[in-house]
Amino acid sequence: MSGYSAFSRYYDVLTENIDYRARAEYFEKIIRRFGGKKDGILLDLACGTGSLSEEMARLGYDVIGVDSSEEMLSMALDKKFESGLPIQYLCQDMTRLDMFGTIDVTICALDSLNHLESLSDIKLAIEKVSLFCEPGGLFIFDMNTPYKHKNILADKTYVYDMEEVFCVWQNEYTGDSDNRVNIYLDFFEKTEAKKELYSRSGEDFSEIAFDSQIIEDILADAGFELLAEYDYDSDGPPSENSEKIVYAAKKKK
Repeated sequence: MSGYSAFSRYYDVLTENIDYRARAEYFEKIIRRFGGKKDGILLDLACGTGSLSEEMARLGYDVIGVDSSEEMLSMALDKKFESGLPIQYLCQDMTRLDMFGTIDVTICALDSLNHLESLSDIKLAIEKVSLFCEPGGLFIFDMNTPYKHKNILADKTYVYDMEEVFCVWQNEYTGDSDNRVNIYLDFFEKTEAKKELYSRSGEDFSEIAFDSQIIEDILADAGFELLAEYDYDSDGPPSENSEKIVYAAKKKK
């Protein structure tokens, strides 16, 4: 996996359609539904540039944000400086998670677990969450489905023409057993010296996807009880055409 050095500079621009306040409220609704602590510690795993961490902190949670990208965390720290919210950020790979103590609620949003290199890495990350999860604590996360990788992302190309950057996003579906999609990003940004000239940078990474039964088995093996599965951004169950599933699990006591 790359360090997302180029991607981090444009991540917020490319994801400006995401309503992070609504995402935070959605997670909080699930947390409340299953009796999660609001006065405990909430871990935002793979927090990226900190947008969701900020919103969870505004809802009153004591937030720790973890991400493996120093560049992403630099953006998160800029937001923390502006907002003044008491969020703690740590630069860690989620497969090597190492907390100071136990965590009451862990969230992992925006298909971050899909970005891991292999199924064994997903298993290791979930085991790490379990290791530091308080007994009875919650783990809530979303993951892209094989359906989305095969039928939505597949071999599509997207173009984003924005004031800050021109981006070409190309997907390559490999058809492998892990439903891997290789993603190639090319960024074109106007130079300050000559506005008619563009500087080019790039980034590439992959996402993998697995059937929900495989994820359920990993959760069970890691000591979690599956509480519910939802179609993305809903309270209803997933269907065979669901593009993303939200999993809610509780650490067994």
